[in-house]
Amino acid sequence: MNNLAVNWKSQGRHTDALALMKSCVLAMQRVIGFEHPHTQISMATLDEWS
Repeated sequence: MNNLAVNWKSQGRHTDALALMKSCVLAMQRVIGFEHPHTQISMATLDEWS
């Protein structure tokens, strides 16, 4: 999901990308936890995009 959000962002689909990245971060937090490096990277990306 993260890769798709980044791809959409690069295609100019900013609203779709932001919504998908938010969903991705929530899912990652639930499944692998807040402290996992992948979650941290996705959270940083979401923060950068917001």
